[in-house]
Amino acid sequence: MSFDVKVPVLPESVADATIAKWYKKVGDTIRREENLVDLETDKIMLEVPAPCSGTITSLAFEEGAAVTAEQVIAVIEEGDVSEDAPAESEVSAPEEESASAPGAVSPSVRRHAGEQGVDASALSGSGERGRVTKADVDAASAPASAAADVVVPTGARTEKRVPMSRLRQRIAERLVQVQHEAAILTTFNEIDMKPVMDLRSRYKESFEKTHGARLGFMSFFAKAAVEALQRFPAVNASIDGGDIVYHNYCDIGVAISSPRGLVVPVLRNVEHMSMADVESSIVNYAVAAKEGKLGMDDLTGGTFSITNGGTFGSMLSTPIINPPQTAILGMHNIVKRPVVVNDEVVVRPVMYVALSYDHRVIDGREAVQFLATIKQLLEDPARMLLSV
Repeated sequence: MSFDVKVPVLPESVADATIAKWYKKVGDTIRREENLVDLETDKIMLEVPAPCSGTITSLAFEEGAAVTAEQVIAVIEEGDVSEDAPAESEVSAPEEESASAPGAVSPSVRRHAGEQGVDASALSGSGERGRVTKADVDAASAPASAAADVVVPTGARTEKRVPMSRLRQRIAERLVQVQHEAAILTTFNEIDMKPVMDLRSRYKESFEKTHGARLGFMSFFAKAAVEALQRFPAVNASIDGGDIVYHNYCDIGVAISSPRGLVVPVLRNVEHMSMADVESSIVNYAVAAKEGKLGMDDLTGGTFSITNGGTFGSMLSTPIINPPQTAILGMHNIVKRPVVVNDEVVVRPVMYVALSYDHRVIDGREAVQFLATIKQLLEDPARMLLSV
C-alpha cells in the first residue's frame, strides 16, 4: 500500500513553506516517524516524519520549492524495513551527490555555503571520503583561508548575493508593517544596577546549586515587568482590529538570537513563575532556537516583549513593537558612570532602558510611569518581594 506524505496544516498566518532539506532520496528505505524532510516557514522549521515504514517511491519537489498545506510532497510504498537500514544521518543528499562520493556536498552544506558566499563545489573536502563539511565552508569564508584559495587584486570591489531566508523576509515584513500602522514613541530611563548586581553576586552560587540554573539579569527584569504590567494594564494590552484587549495574565516574549535570525519565544504566565523558572525556560528556548526546534506555539500569543541588546554591546536603542502587542522593553549594556547619590558623585554600574509603546493605546504618562516603576523595583529589589 502506498502512503502520501503531505505538508502539515500550517498556522493561519503562514501561507506556504519551503522545502529546506530532504533526508532521503527515491529508492531509500525509511522507518515510521523518521524525519523525511525539513520545511522552512517564515517563523519556524517544521519536521515532517514518515507516516509508515517502507521505500520512498516519489519526491514531488526539489529543495527550495514552495509548497502549501496538505500538498503531497512524497510517496512511500509501505513495507518492512530491516533494523540495519541506514539512519537518516547517513543519507542526506540525492544520489548524484552521495555522501560517499569524493567532494560530495550535502544540501545543508550547500545552503550554508550559499549563505557564506562560497562555491562549495570548488572546495576540497576534509570529511570522510572527501566529503565537504560546514567546517570547510567556514574555513573558506574566513579572510585568511579565502586569500589562500582566491587571489583578489588589491582594492578590488567584490559583491556576494544570497537569498533572504523566509524568517528574515517575515521579520522585514512585520517591522515595516508596524512602522506604518502603529504610533510608536520611545521613552528612556537609566537604572543603577548595583543593587541587582550585589544581590546576584551574593546568591548566584547557591541559586545555581539549588535550582540548576544560572541567575541572570533577565529574570529580574521579567519579574519587575510583571509587577509594572499589573499596575499599568494598557502596557500589557493588544490591539485586535478596532478593539483593545486587556490581558489579566503576563505572557512575556524574550528576544533570542538564532542562526536563522531573531526569534521571540514566549514565557507563559510569568506572574506565576519563579526566577528559576524564568532562567531555565530562557535557556531551553535558546537551545531550541539554535537547533531549529522552536514550535509555532512557542512564538505566538505574547502580551509584552523584552529584548536585550546589551549582550551585543548596545548602549541605547529604540526597539520596535511586536504586533499586536503595544509595548516592548529594551535592555542595554551596563557601563560604569558617574551618578549623584545623596548629593555625592559616585561611580555606579548604569543601564539605559527604553520602552517603545503604541500611542494609540498607551498615553505618555502611563509609559513614563511604567518605566519608572521598572527602575524603582530594580534599584530596590525588595520592592518586588513586598509588592510596593
